[in-house]
Amino acid sequence: MNRKFAWLLVTAASLFACLATADESFSAEAAAELAATLQSYRTYQADFIQIVVNETGSRVQETNGRLKAKRPGLFYWEVNQPMAQFIASDGERVSVYDPDLEQVTIHKLDQRASSTPALLLSGEVRNLAETYRVSERQFGDKLREFTLAPRNPDSLFVTLKLSFADGVLQEMRLTDSLAQLSILSFSNVRLNQGLSDSDFTLDYPEGVDIIRDEG
Repeated sequence: MNRKFAWLLVTAASLFACLATADESFSAEAAAELAATLQSYRTYQADFIQIVVNETGSRVQETNGRLKAKRPGLFYWEVNQPMAQFIASDGERVSVYDPDLEQVTIHKLDQRASSTPALLLSGEVRNLAETYRVSERQFGDKLREFTLAPRNPDSLFVTLKLSFADGVLQEMRLTDSLAQLSILSFSNVRLNQGLSDSDFTLDYPEGVDIIRDEG
């Protein structure tokens, strides 16, 4: 399990080989378009496959799982293979359960982590242009790709690409400072279906170690 990318998602593209119909330049209009699309997601649920590619283009890892997000601030991430991991956020704290370590770690969702991909699905997005430079490309009538470059030089990632089909998020591509690419492809996407707050709590057995890192 790529724990670094999992943390980025709490603390998600070349899908289409065709020519873009719009110039890929950063603009406030692109940020507003992306914000409007994401704001329409009251809840988002999907299965995913995550592939990690190193700087030489070699695939180094593949995992699968599912995620759930609900505004405001609720997020749940579950990886099944090859190593189980469960992450949940209530908008203020992030709890990570690692069954293999028999350990739960609770982090405070600080300012640095609050500008990460997970918050695009569960957090406040109306002021995207204040946090990211955003560009947009359109492929035909239904396919769109947004590229986000963080304004904060200490961000946890360098660029993030979001690919949509008919307004539904299909893929995230995240590049970090070491030129490692993490590709998150979604399937069985369910938008705006009912989710209760209890769907975003971690379920773990008694007796596991609980580590609080909320400084």
